[in-house]
Amino acid sequence: MKYCENILETIGHTPLVKLHRVTAGLPCPVFAKVESFNPGNSIKDRMAVRMVEEAEQKGLLKPGGTIIEGTSGNTGMGLALTAVIKGYKCIFTTTDKQSKEKVDILKAVGAEVIVCPTNVLPEDPRSYYSVSARLAREIPNSFYVNQYDNLANRDAHYEQTGPEIWEQTAGKITHLVVATGTGGTITGTGKYLKEQNPDVQIWAVDSYGSLLKKYFDTGEIDMSEVYPYITEGIGEDFVPKNYDMSVIDHFEKVTDKDGAVMARRISKEEGIFVGYSAGSAVAGLLQLKTRLKADDVVVVVFHDHGSRYVGKVYNDQWMMERGFLDVKTVRDVVNGRRNLPLVTISPDDKVSDAIGKMKKFDIEHLPVLQQDELIGAISEGGLFNKLIDQPELKEQPVRNIMQKAFPIVAMDTPIEKLTVYINKENGAVLTQDDSGNYHIVTKYDIIQALGN
Repeated sequence: MKYCENILETIGHTPLVKLHRVTAGLPCPVFAKVESFNPGNSIKDRMAVRMVEEAEQKGLLKPGGTIIEGTSGNTGMGLALTAVIKGYKCIFTTTDKQSKEKVDILKAVGAEVIVCPTNVLPEDPRSYYSVSARLAREIPNSFYVNQYDNLANRDAHYEQTGPEIWEQTAGKITHLVVATGTGGTITGTGKYLKEQNPDVQIWAVDSYGSLLKKYFDTGEIDMSEVYPYITEGIGEDFVPKNYDMSVIDHFEKVTDKDGAVMARRISKEEGIFVGYSAGSAVAGLLQLKTRLKADDVVVVVFHDHGSRYVGKVYNDQWMMERGFLDVKTVRDVVNGRRNLPLVTISPDDKVSDAIGKMKKFDIEHLPVLQQDELIGAISEGGLFNKLIDQPELKEQPVRNIMQKAFPIVAMDTPIEKLTVYINKENGAVLTQDDSGNYHIVTKYDIIQALGN
């Protein structure tokens, strides 16, 4: 029989997957180290076990103890799984910018989660750093993991992630790209790779609102660089001890929008359901494409799984509210064509009149208007079926064969949402502009808009 003694034995040996569509503009092959294959769905499982086991060896964590940590979610998951197997309790602090899914997942595996404000300094007693440190002082038999300054974090990647990538690329890797936060992944992995080949380039991706790039470039901790940002899991407002900046060759900043949009592209175009930081990492790599050559071999770390961002990055409304999603609306369709008046028909007109208007204006749909009130509609498809069986209907009034009026939607409705209204039975919707004029949007209009 082949089996694992417990879930922790499944950590590591994650696949290296070649990217195709999102990196099509690059001159060299790019591979993703897909860390969502770990049992906790992120790269943080590696260092979580390593930090706990080192604490046990040093006598810092005793049987029945409590693991305490400040986490953006993924480290907490790795620690929680470790705690389940080893019999510890967990208390985690996190920030209010983290997705609800992350908090719910931590609770699902038995952790207590305390949500703290994002927009405070690390030393502020309300910050998730300060709250976790205070709890560790107050709770007997507890261990404060402190992934930021705990060097077992980077040791895990030196011992595991680096050797895996080196072996999987047969030593051909030339560039490692990591969207970095605590510094453990990029420092540990980068250190191992550079020991094998000093020419390997280690590129860090940072977020606007983080001070890491400025510190890397100047050695200065500039708090004016720090401001709230939306990207999760990367960037910092201080410099964790896990960083060894001598290992890193370049820092590149990526906007919140570019990271989110790219995460969605990776999921749709590569079939790899990724988290926010993977989008940032690939977006940063594309910004650096002029530095790459045809014989380079690039590895990008995909830290975690997209399931933790379904309420944010993968939620259209959330993306639109932040201006991250370039969505075409009904207004765009109306503004993008000639401003012709809406062609309508009266319920008392003959069906033959309606047919005549459809031919004259080359249209398929006619709203039925009575004293400026929309009371029904006629469509070419519906007319065809009825006239085949009953040709004499041509002399009947429109009101005898009209269907229900077309639905009216707001001008700012995304065209992707119109599938709720436009279907086999109903071929169009109406909308009203700011002047009160009606406009019609058909299936053909939507196809045209989506094709541009």
